[in-house]
Amino acid sequence: MGLGDKMENAAQKASGTAKEKLGDATDNRDLQAEGTADKASADAKQAGEKVKDAAKNFTDGR
Repeated sequence: MGLGDKMENAAQKASGTAKEKLGDATDNRDLQAEGTADKASADAKQAGEKVKDAAKNFTDGR
């Protein structure tokens, strides 16, 4: 996974966490849900990148 991808995923996850906490503080369920979705999306992207990295490392080791 490239550094840019890692930074983008971390920023999306941080943004999701902030939205979720702000939604909690203001009792805004829509904002809470949006934050949760952002975090889940960032986690899924990160997992996909890790799979690609593992596959690349496997093929490079042959």
